[in-house]
Amino acid sequence: MIGKLKGTVEEIAEDHVLIDVHGVCYVAYCSARTLSRIGSAGEAAVLFIETYVREDQLKLFGFESQLEREWFRLLQSVQGVGAKVALAVLSTLTPSDLANAIALQDKATVARAPGIGPKVAQRIVTELKNKAPAFAGDGGQAMGLKQELGEGVAPAPVTDAVSALTNLGYSRDQAANAVAAAMKNAGEDVDSAKLIRLGLKELAR
Repeated sequence: MIGKLKGTVEEIAEDHVLIDVHGVCYVAYCSARTLSRIGSAGEAAVLFIETYVREDQLKLFGFESQLEREWFRLLQSVQGVGAKVALAVLSTLTPSDLANAIALQDKATVARAPGIGPKVAQRIVTELKNKAPAFAGDGGQAMGLKQELGEGVAPAPVTDAVSALTNLGYSRDQAANAVAAAMKNAGEDVDSAKLIRLGLKELAR
């Protein structure tokens, strides 16, 4: 079982990279995001590996971080999502973006990935909603509030403030992050108007 490769980039192709480890070249299939960050031929590289062993093949999938690899595994726990679809999602969305989209039940964002139809996107956001916080990485700070928004149970001032900021042109994720940050200093009985003002200050930073 291979868990990590540390070597030199030999060649980068459309969907995979060859890593030379002491004279042995390994083929690792990667997301477009990982391929864009791995560097050029001759440069040192480190990939976290998921090893697939099937009756007719042995295949390596490479990731720039352990978090990306964990999402690769998690996505495949959803019916209809295999390795190819999971890589397509991770090519389109960062782990943090994916966690946010799931928390907000934003199937449209997930459906931006090639090969992801509305039904599969819906299954991803529904089946993984309770697992997203543990896989949010640095984006986990406002995850509880985003889950409340996604499930439609957030307090009215929060919902109104996020809606107002969204109407001003910010994404729902940006608005939710700003409101979550604002709530830390807003007090328990804050109204929507104050949350909007504090949220705008956060977005202006």
